Amino acid sequence: MKWFSVQLSIAITLLVIATAGTWYEGSAIRDRSFEWAYSTPVSHMIHGEILNVRQISQLDHFVYAAKFHPFLPFMMIISALYIALLITYRIVQHDLKKWMMGLGLSAAVFIIAGSTLAGSPTAGGNLFFYFFIGSGVISLTGAILCLAVLNRSYTKEIIS
Repeated sequence: MKWFSVQLSIAITLLVIATAGTWYEGSAIRDRSFEWAYSTPVSHMIHGEILNVRQISQLDHFVYAAKFHPFLPFMMIISALYIALLITYRIVQHDLKKWMMGLGLSAAVFIIAGSTLAGSPTAGGNLFFYFFIGSGVISLTGAILCLAVLNRSYTKEIIS
């Protein structure tokens, strides 16, 4: 229990620091009006065309930072995924069926997220594309391995 709490505390601290840094780095979008058409999807959904700085959503700061300053947004995603993995492990532990379902679901989410970033012209977009697709493949492999272990143990039960 103590080791879980230490890991969770460190991961949450890293998430908070990375989120604050990402938000700060993304605030540069306010000074770059030529990027408003390409890096403000949330504001476009809310206001349509962006005409002044006050129309830019705070969430667009994260989009801009992910595109042009990807280190802290990447750390933010890694720490959030680690927190989710820690909590999932604590809840599920040794139930392979639940692990298999969770890994299959996360594989689908990662692959869909990665496919939305395919062909991105920015370094940050490409980094997140490869990260999400790679994470999807790893999750899918884990789900298949869980299925193989479950089938093997089920087959042993039938034979016995």
